[in-house]
Amino acid sequence: MKARVLTLNTLFRGRSRDRLDVLAQLMEQADYDVVCLQEVISPLNLTRLRHAMKSYPFIAHARTFPVVRGGLVTFSRWPISRRHYRPFAPTRPPRLEWLLRKGALFTRVRLPGGFLTVVNTHLSANMDMHWSPSNAYTKAEESELRELAALIGRLDPAEPLAVMGDFNVPRDYHLFQDFASTTGLRDILADDTEPTYRADYADIGAIDQILARPGMETTARVVFKEDVRLADGSLSVLSDHYGIEATLTIP
Repeated sequence: MKARVLTLNTLFRGRSRDRLDVLAQLMEQADYDVVCLQEVISPLNLTRLRHAMKSYPFIAHARTFPVVRGGLVTFSRWPISRRHYRPFAPTRPPRLEWLLRKGALFTRVRLPGGFLTVVNTHLSANMDMHWSPSNAYTKAEESELRELAALIGRLDPAEPLAVMGDFNVPRDYHLFQDFASTTGLRDILADDTEPTYRADYADIGAIDQILARPGMETTARVVFKEDVRLADGSLSVLSDHYGIEATLTIP
């Protein structure tokens, strides 16, 4: 059984709706089975995507008033048999992200050959953009990774699983590597240092990730690096992040 997946932080700031219109067109032309999006914060933006992504009729998200909780939405071309959202416990320092109640969205998708559980997540941002152990934002991310690992630990270990999203922690930093080791998941882009965050916004490297259960064959690559043309003809980046697409071969 094969599954094609994508993760992308869509960037809520700026002309988000115009960029989401382009993203929806790209998704309709693509062959993804499951698409995990972050920063779909506005209920109006979610409605816009739902109407434009007709070939993804199955959608998972948490409550949408006054904002889409966690900004997380998972689109699927295949039926979703189970979905639930788990927010992270608020941690200091105080920040606007608390209003989103960031966390993890668990979705069980019924593919033609069996089931795949997909976890879509978005950790707190490190506003200082450095990850020393004493940094308050590093400590917040460490707490969230512990929570996420505990939640993953409750899942059936025999079920195919993929965890993806904006971890806001560089791939080569020990916090992320410790998380992968604790969960027993395989970082499918391990040792790949290609950035997933645009350097013209900040030079923080590969902070978007996809992990999978051992035993699954995987290929992955960074996508959406080129500018896109909006409806008015102007050029724009699709997001401040690049996407990661992967093919998962599930035994």
